[in-house]
Amino acid sequence: MSKVKVTAFSVSLDGFGAGSDQSMENPLGVGGEELHEWMFSTKRFQQMGGRDGGMEGIDNEFVEKSFENIGAWIMGRNMFGPIRGPWPNDEWKGWWGENPPYHVPVFVLTHHARPPVTMRGGTTFHFVTGGIEVALEKAREVAHGKDIRIGGGVSTIRQFLQAGLMDEMHLALSPILLGSGEPLFAGLDLPQLGFTDTQVTYGEKAAHAFLKKK
Repeated sequence: MSKVKVTAFSVSLDGFGAGSDQSMENPLGVGGEELHEWMFSTKRFQQMGGRDGGMEGIDNEFVEKSFENIGAWIMGRNMFGPIRGPWPNDEWKGWWGENPPYHVPVFVLTHHARPPVTMRGGTTFHFVTGGIEVALEKAREVAHGKDIRIGGGVSTIRQFLQAGLMDEMHLALSPILLGSGEPLFAGLDLPQLGFTDTQVTYGEKAAHAFLKKK
């Protein structure tokens, strides 16, 4: 059965899923890139960028698994790019170049309509103005029974949690303190939301926490 899930989402030890002040120079916010150091060094991540090398091991295995059985993605507009307000034009097509790593339909939450953007490798960005329920409905239509991956950012994940639409989460706990940024779980009661099954596996550069509903 199709699941709605977060996989390989990096979180600091003090609970932040992104740094503050996202910009073109700091796509993940100030200090945000450090959250993902565990992933950047893996073989799978290097392959995604067309490079050789990279570490194998537990962290790499979890990056590999995070792309398995995914039929569609949903992400917030902040994850798609730094532009705010109405789209000035159709030039911005994401951070990832002509061949993004998704290779399935991606639904971008936004308040401003825009035609779909088709990229190389099977990725098409669809811009959804009707909210998370509409995006999820559209994602299920094209996923053909595969899982729906909620890519982020923090606000998007929190919306799905608050609506009770998230089935499971894999969080990579990076051994850093950001001090400020976007808190992932502030004000959320995860057991009340049904997440009572937890497991932790330790990788080379991150601890991998798995939260599921029983």
